Amino acid sequence: MKTLGIITYNTNHLKTEQIVLNLLHRYSITVYALPFEPRPIRTVLFQHRPNQVKAAHPEEICRYFNIPFVPVAHDWEIDNGLDFYLITGAGILSPQCLHGKHILNGHPGVIPTVRGLDAFKWSIYNMCPLGVTLHYIDEKVDAGQVISVLPTLVFPSDTLESLARRHYENEINILSNFEKYILQPKNPFKNAANGDSMRRMKFEQEKELAERFLLYKQKYCRWHGNDNQK
Repeated sequence: MKTLGIITYNTNHLKTEQIVLNLLHRYSITVYALPFEPRPIRTVLFQHRPNQVKAAHPEEICRYFNIPFVPVAHDWEIDNGLDFYLITGAGILSPQCLHGKHILNGHPGVIPTVRGLDAFKWSIYNMCPLGVTLHYIDEKVDAGQVISVLPTLVFPSDTLESLARRHYENEINILSNFEKYILQPKNPFKNAANGDSMRRMKFEQEKELAERFLLYKQKYCRWHGNDNQK
């Protein structure tokens, strides 16, 4: 059985719960838990991801399934030597941590076009294809080697909420099946243009999302003979 390190935060975390439960019977898992500092609450019109703290603590999950749980004060304390590492919750990792490891991330945007934060919102705002990118981590933000990109399908009846839910599920899917996509890479956006690394979307821009979303669906969903998303 291959060895897998899960890099996350030392707090209740939904994405970590989902990924560990999906992979625990396929890999020998060790969970590395980095310190978590609560962030200031931001005012947003649309919460495009599930509330991540409404989940079990990773230490509880590890105890239940007899999985090693390793709290670390710094990311360079994460052991080398495992076959793969997945990020389910972490900031920018140090060069010392990256050295000698195959660390993968599921970015909720099509790299290299949509990089950085609020990728779902910026994809819609800038009329970019929507997808999740499985990629290796290097010292540049969302710029490591791309392995596969899974498009997120858009349907005529979608609301922002339903599309955001499907997009998040796509992110869990690609991480839960990362080795499949390493062995059989897929990327329908190989010729995608480069984009800047984005910051959080400002409240004023977010106000425009609903209107832009109507145009977005016309461009990307499969209806009226439009088959742009494959």
